[in-house]
Amino acid sequence: MIDRELFDLWRERAVEDNDLQLELAEVANNSSEITDRFYRNLDFGTGGLRGVIGAGTNRMNIYTVRRATQGFAEYINSISTSTKQPSVAIGYDSRINSEKFAKETAGVFAGNGIRAYIYEKLAPVPMISFAVRELGCSAGIMITASHNPSKYNGYKAYDPDGCQLGLDASRELLKFIDKVDMFDGVKRVEFEDGLSSGMISYIDDSVSDGYYKNVLSQSPNPGVCKNAGLRVIYTPLNGAGNIPVRGVLAKIGVDDVQIVTEQELPDGHFPTAPYPNPEIRESFVLALKYAENSAPDLLLATDPDCDRVGIAVRDGSEYRLMTGNEVGVLLINYILSQRQANGTLPDNPVVIKTIVSTGLAAFVAKDYGCEIWDVLTGFKFIGEQIALLEQKGESERFIFGFEESYGYLAGDYVRDKDAVVASMLICEMAGYYKKQGKTLLHVMEELYTKYDVHLHTQTSFVCEGLQGMQRMSEIMRKLRVCVPKTIAGLAVVGVSDYNKSLSVDLCTGEQTAINLPKSDVVAYCLNGGASVIIRPSGTEPKIKLYINAREQSHQTAKQLNDAIKADMTNFMGC
Repeated sequence: MIDRELFDLWRERAVEDNDLQLELAEVANNSSEITDRFYRNLDFGTGGLRGVIGAGTNRMNIYTVRRATQGFAEYINSISTSTKQPSVAIGYDSRINSEKFAKETAGVFAGNGIRAYIYEKLAPVPMISFAVRELGCSAGIMITASHNPSKYNGYKAYDPDGCQLGLDASRELLKFIDKVDMFDGVKRVEFEDGLSSGMISYIDDSVSDGYYKNVLSQSPNPGVCKNAGLRVIYTPLNGAGNIPVRGVLAKIGVDDVQIVTEQELPDGHFPTAPYPNPEIRESFVLALKYAENSAPDLLLATDPDCDRVGIAVRDGSEYRLMTGNEVGVLLINYILSQRQANGTLPDNPVVIKTIVSTGLAAFVAKDYGCEIWDVLTGFKFIGEQIALLEQKGESERFIFGFEESYGYLAGDYVRDKDAVVASMLICEMAGYYKKQGKTLLHVMEELYTKYDVHLHTQTSFVCEGLQGMQRMSEIMRKLRVCVPKTIAGLAVVGVSDYNKSLSVDLCTGEQTAINLPKSDVVAYCLNGGASVIIRPSGTEPKIKLYINAREQSHQTAKQLNDAIKADMTNFMGC
C-alpha cells in the first residue's frame, strides 16, 4: 500500500525534525491516521500551501516547505530574463514554526542562486507585498495560515508585482513542484551560512518606513482624529499587528488605545482565542470584558497575519459586531465623500469588490460617480485589476478594494489586503463621525434607510479529509445539474456557472458570458433580487454558502435570509 511505503520512507529519511519522528511513531499502528497524512501531497492552490502542521506529505513541515520552495526556485530561474540576480522577499507571522519555515524557505532559495531578503521579526502580510515591490524582487513568500486555528500553517506565494500568484502562474509553478523529490531533489544552504555569504539578508528598516509612509498617505482627512476623543480597545490576537497598528494609530492622533494584554504578544497557540478570526464574536470575548470597565467607542481586532480587521461598535451598553460588508460600505462612503469634499477624487474612480461581497456597494458608489468592478473571490483578483490600471497609467483611479471576509485596501502601494491601513481608516472614520455625535452604527442605518437593508450572511460546511473533498465535488455537481425551481418560496430566475463562464436567464433562456477566469462557483438569482452563491473554499476544507437578501426592514431581510439558508442546507444535503 502506497501510504505505508511513504510512511516507512519518512521514518527513514525525515530525521532532521525530532517532533516529526515522535508523531510518526505515535501513529505507526493507525492506518487511518497514516492515510490522512500521506494520501496526497499538500495541495498547492492559487494562494500557496495551507495545512495542518505535522508529519507527512499532506502536512506543513520543513520537508513540504522545502519541496514547494525548490519548485518555486526552479520556476523563477526558468522565467528569469534579466541579467540581474533573481531575489525574493520573505515574511512570517506568529504561528507555530513560522520563523523556522521562513528560514528554511530562505535557505532553499539561496541554494538555488536566488537572493533571499527576510524580515528579522514577524511582519504583516501587506509588508511582504510592499517589500517585493520596493526591493524589485522576483517573488515573495509569506509564512502564515491567516485566521485558521493554531494547528495550521501555510505558505503564500507572491508575484513580482506583490500580488498573490494568479491562476496561470500557479498552474505553471505546480508543474515544477510536482517534479521535486521530497528528500533528494532539494538544494539548500543553512540559514546562517546564507547570511554569511550574503545570499540571505535581513530587510532594512527603510523598507518598513516606506510602507508606513504609504499607509499614512491614504488618510482622506488628516488630523481629524486629534481632539475627537475616540476611545479604542485593540487586540492583535497574538499576531503580527501589534506594533504596526498601534504605531499608525498613534501617528494619526488616536491616543486612547487600550490593548488586550493577554493577546498582545506573539503566540502561535492562541491560548485565549482558539479561532483567531476577527469575523467571529469569540475573538472579541476578552476585548468585550475590557469594555465593561472602560466603555470605548470601538473594539478593533486584527488576525494573526494582520491582513483582516474586524470591529465592534458601542450600541448603548452593548457592542455590536459589524460585518465585513458593512465596514466595506462604510469605508467606501467615507472615503468617496471626503475625497469629493476636499477635491482629491479623480475622474472615473473605481472601487473593486469580490462577487460574494454586498451589492449595496454599487448603490453607494454610484452616487459619487464611481464605478464598481466585480472579481472572483480572492484578493489577488483585486490586486490584478490594480496592476492593470497601473499599466495604463491610471492607478490613481483605484480608490478602494474589499471582500466580505474583512479584507480591505486603499491605495496602490501593495497588492494584498491590509489591516494596518484599514484600521487607520476605520478609526479616522469613527473619529470623524463622533465629532458629529454619530457612531458607525448610526451611519450604517442612514445608508440602509436610503438604499434598503442588504443582509448578507455566509455559512460554511466543513468537509475534511479525502471523503470531504469527494463530498464537496458531489455537492457542486448537484448544484449545476439539479437547479431548484424555487428557494424560500421565490422562483430561481437565473443561474451563473463560473466554471462554464456562463450566466443563464431561466425566464427568457438568454445566455450571457461571464468575463472572469473560470472558477468552481455557482450562483442562483431569485425573484425580487435575493441571491445565493456557493463555492468550495480555496484555502480550507469547507464549502461556503453566501446569501443575500434585500428588503425594506431588518426583520423581513432576516426572515428571508433564514428561509434561504434552510432550503439551501436541505438541498445541498448539509
